[in-house]
Amino acid sequence: MKKIINPWKSMEGYNCFGCSPDNEAGVRMEFYEDVDDIVSIWKPRPEYQGWLNTLHGGIQSVLLDEICGWVVFRKLQTGGVTSKMETRFRKSISTDETHVVLRASLREQKRNIAIIEARLYNSEGELCTEATCTYFTFPKEQAQKEMFFHHCEVEKEEILPLI
Repeated sequence: MKKIINPWKSMEGYNCFGCSPDNEAGVRMEFYEDVDDIVSIWKPRPEYQGWLNTLHGGIQSVLLDEICGWVVFRKLQTGGVTSKMETRFRKSISTDETHVVLRASLREQKRNIAIIEARLYNSEGELCTEATCTYFTFPKEQAQKEMFFHHCEVEKEEILPLI
């Protein structure tokens, strides 16, 4: 796997709840490219619980939506917005988990519509939540103008993320 370089990490005012490394309240996701998949390894925290020691479903949805967005950035080299998200919660996730793993990939693209599938696994590798996101993707010029997006690259070195 190769780590994806966050193209906004040094941009003033960048405070995305999903991926800004500096947003104290955010989930601060990082992403990796593994062939066709985008991957994120994330550590649940108690402040993101819904029911006692259970990761809130809204936070799970944020994680899944965010990784789908990074499929658009990396695989399609543009930006976009979620127009529809279908989520299926299969198994609860404890906020005491050592980590969770998210994987997402492009299922289909027709003109400016991208269908992306995402899955969230607990530390035992069990599928807990899955989502299908429909993204409206921007022409590259619009992504540059509105999202300050120019390109999304990976680091040169292959790495094994610390779990």
